[in-house]
Amino acid sequence: MTAASPRRLAWSRLMRHRLAQASLVFLAVLLILSLAAPLIADWRGIDPTATDLFRRFEPPSAEHWLGTDDLGRDLFQRLLDGGRVSLLVGVSGALLSAVLGAVIGVAAGYLGGRLDSVLMRLTDGVIALPLLPLLIVMAAIDPVKVGVPTDIARSELFSVYRIIVIVALTGWTTVARLVRAETLSLKARDFTRAAQALGAVPLRIMFRHILPNTAGSLVVATTMSMGTLILFESTLSFLGLGIQPPAASWGNMLTGAQDLLQQAPVLALWPGLLIFLTVIAFNFVGDGLQDALDPRSERR
Repeated sequence: MTAASPRRLAWSRLMRHRLAQASLVFLAVLLILSLAAPLIADWRGIDPTATDLFRRFEPPSAEHWLGTDDLGRDLFQRLLDGGRVSLLVGVSGALLSAVLGAVIGVAAGYLGGRLDSVLMRLTDGVIALPLLPLLIVMAAIDPVKVGVPTDIARSELFSVYRIIVIVALTGWTTVARLVRAETLSLKARDFTRAAQALGAVPLRIMFRHILPNTAGSLVVATTMSMGTLILFESTLSFLGLGIQPPAASWGNMLTGAQDLLQQAPVLALWPGLLIFLTVIAFNFVGDGLQDALDPRSERR
C-alpha cells in the first residue's frame, strides 16, 4: 500500500477542521454572489445605484429582499456590490503585501549582513508605528497634489486601487519576518549548499530553491491577513478616507447608517455582520491551513 502524498495528507487534515470547512463554504458563497452581483441585479430587474426617495426604508419584500436604504436603493444588491469591493481589497492587498514581504524577507535572510540589518530595522520601524494613525495619514494624502491627474484621482477605480496599495504597505511586515526566519534555516540545508556548490547565483537560489519551501507558511500568513485587511478597508471607509460613494463597500455603508441607527438599525446590522463573519471566516481558514500544513498537528 503506497503512502499518501503530502498534498493529500494536508487536504485530509484540512477536511477534518470543521470550522475551516464551514468558513470555506461561506467565503465561496459570498465570493460567487458578489462576483455575480450585476447578473443578479439584471435578473431581478433592479438598478442598485438608482435612488427613489418615495421608497425609503421599505421592509423586506419579494421585490426588495432585505428592504431599501435611506435613498430607496435595494439593500441586498448594495451589500453584494460592497462585498465585491471589500473582498477585492482584502484579497488583492493580502497578495500584494505577501509578495512585498516575501521579497524583503528572503533577501534579508539569505544575503544577511548590512542589508539584513537595514531591512529588519525598516520592518521594526513600520511595526512600531501606530497602525490606525498611519493608515489615516496615508489615506488622507491628496493624490492630485502628488501629481495624479484629476480625472484619474477622482475615479471610483482609482480609489479602490489606492486603498489596496495603502493596506498592502502596512501589512507586509509579518510576512517579511516569517520568511526571513525560514530563510535563515533553509540556507543551511544541504540542497541550498549543493546549489551554491554548483555555481547557482544568489537570485536563483533565493527564488528557485528557498522561497518555494516557505510556501506553506506564506499561504497561512496571507490567508489570515485577508480578514485583517478587510477590517482596515472598512475602518478607512467608515472614517470617510476609503472607498468613496457612490461606489459601495461595507465600510462606507456603515458610515451612511451611523446617523440612522434609531430609525433603521438594519442598515448598520447587515454590513457590520458581513464584516464580522468574513473576518472570522478568514481566520478560521488560516487556522485550518496551519493545522493542515503542519504534520505535527496530525489529529488522531
